[in-house]
Amino acid sequence: MSRSVRVAGTLVLTTLAVAYLVWKIDLGTTLDLLGDASPGWFALAAAIMVLTVPVLALRWGWLLRAHGIEEGVPWLTRAYLVAYVAGQVLPTSLGGDAVRILETARRHAGRTAAITGTVVLERGLGGAATVLLGAVGFLLSVGRYDVSAYLWLEGAFVFGTIVLAFLFLARSARPLLRRAEPLLERLRLARLLRAFYESIHHFRGTPRLLLVVLAVTLAVQAVRILSIWAAAKAVGIDLDARVYYVMGPLLFLVMLVPFTLNGLAVREAFFVSFLGSLGVGADEAFAAGFLFFLVTIVLALPGVAIVVRDGLRGGTRPGVEHG
Repeated sequence: MSRSVRVAGTLVLTTLAVAYLVWKIDLGTTLDLLGDASPGWFALAAAIMVLTVPVLALRWGWLLRAHGIEEGVPWLTRAYLVAYVAGQVLPTSLGGDAVRILETARRHAGRTAAITGTVVLERGLGGAATVLLGAVGFLLSVGRYDVSAYLWLEGAFVFGTIVLAFLFLARSARPLLRRAEPLLERLRLARLLRAFYESIHHFRGTPRLLLVVLAVTLAVQAVRILSIWAAAKAVGIDLDARVYYVMGPLLFLVMLVPFTLNGLAVREAFFVSFLGSLGVGADEAFAAGFLFFLVTIVLALPGVAIVVRDGLRGGTRPGVEHG
């Protein structure tokens, strides 16, 4: 996908989201809500996100070790934190993934392909876990909450994930993938999907590891959804936590859209639209979305400290290279 297309997509999507928010919210009321927000609930939301980072680092370390690449949890956690800084200025969390690959490749010369494969696989398993949580939310919410449009969207993601699982895991799907390769090349997706495919098949002999990584990913995302709930509680939105297991997976998927800069305006518009369907006022919903944005800023602060420290020391030291 060309840079001009991404820039145009970012401008269009952000403009539409901003226009929707201007139409929906009253700025003065929203500022009052943010000023009265509960520090305790906000601190809980931020703590949930920050304290789950070492668990994600441990999960990544397991995948790297399967390729013979050894890194400790402290350094992997550092790489994640620096990646969160990049995610504030690069399109979506995928920009942060690129930073993690570069940082790790500097320490392990000649292993870029393997490192890329683990990160892409990690992202793919994260998407599968997100959709699985969405399926759980779908089952919990049918007939209970009036968010039918979102429920069917969640169902579509579940179906799409099943199709993708077949394409990437079934040997009989290989001819179909070969036919699609020219189109993927034109869309500039072939390299990314090839890395994911090769990563999956590298781990075919270790299905137990994949299941453990998926289970850990599912657990982390289930806990992180409570951060959204806490951000909403901070501005006085009192909804059952179960509804966020419908909202959370969709929000995580929205944040992966490659036409957003850290989800600017799109995230808040999603909060207003989704929570509005449950009778929550637009001002309260926007305030909750903005607080969740601040949570992502807090998540990036340790990485900012690391970047500044490394800059004062004269740049990031690559450390010991491993063959």
